[in-house]
Amino acid sequence: MSREYPDRPVVGVGGVVIEKGRALLIRRGSEPLLGQWSIPGGTLELGESLEAGVVRELKEETGLDVRIVEMIEVFDRIYEDEDEADAASGETAELSSVGAKKKGPRYHYVIIDYLCERIDGEAKAGSDVTDVAYATEDEFVKYGLTETATRILRKAFAMDHARRAKK
Repeated sequence: MSREYPDRPVVGVGGVVIEKGRALLIRRGSEPLLGQWSIPGGTLELGESLEAGVVRELKEETGLDVRIVEMIEVFDRIYEDEDEADAASGETAELSSVGAKKKGPRYHYVIIDYLCERIDGEAKAGSDVTDVAYATEDEFVKYGLTETATRILRKAFAMDHARRAKK
């Protein structure tokens, strides 16, 4: 199944790693969100559990071996086709190279993000990531994170604080 113009939603997983009061962020090397800072993660593979997908994606994208602590949130991320959005606003939509316009959203993900703990490894850019950085809650604005990513990260920090307070 194609990620672009899928015939059904694609399952995505992400992992928030917090160390020393900072969350690990990655800069996306491919669409969607090409060039933007985000939470590490990607799509689930057929036959793979959610947790195994998170562990694999974080290893591929950041070089870290992680352990799942708990789920943070499940949400939709739907990107409409720009041509469809233009058509809806009254502009003429372009036809695709095969002569027929694609229907439906360009991307549709259902994403499950987890709070994770680093077991081993040092953070470095891998697979479709161009850079990694650690950021405090006060630094999120300078990374231009989406509203959803910021909400997930703030939730993860609250969960991490509560978890550490119990120890």
